[in-house]
Amino acid sequence: MDVTAPVGDPGVVAGIGLGVQLIAGLLLLVLMVIIHGAGIIAATKLLRLEDRTLRAHRVNSKAFRLLISIALCLFALHLFEIAIFALFYLGVGALETIESALYFSMSAYSTLGHPDLDFPNDWRLVGATEGLIGFLLIGWSTAVFITDMNKVIRE
Repeated sequence: MDVTAPVGDPGVVAGIGLGVQLIAGLLLLVLMVIIHGAGIIAATKLLRLEDRTLRAHRVNSKAFRLLISIALCLFALHLFEIAIFALFYLGVGALETIESALYFSMSAYSTLGHPDLDFPNDWRLVGATEGLIGFLLIGWSTAVFITDMNKVIRE
């Protein structure tokens, strides 16, 4: 039974089923975790964020530049992930312009809520899943940033 079709109305053509939405959400979750993990590893290598290197910094302007660099790398990573969701929404025809897809995706990913766009019910579970994924990945980035910041400050 397709849960998107109204009950008792055989004349309505069913939209995207619950299973398709959940599978799409799960695949996007797996993709985002892989991208986020790889991005954090790449930023760690790029900025040389090994424990001994972080602990060697004194709290000075160089340490703050390092922390700003970490924050910018994490922000860029989140923007990339948001763009992937936006491209998904464009690809499945849920939204028509890149601007509306990015706006919707940023709002969902940041758990701000869904903007007042004409977003089809067929993909609303994916939009809600994006909010959960964004919440998870923002928390992961926060943990990485705070851990690195503490290593710099505590030494």
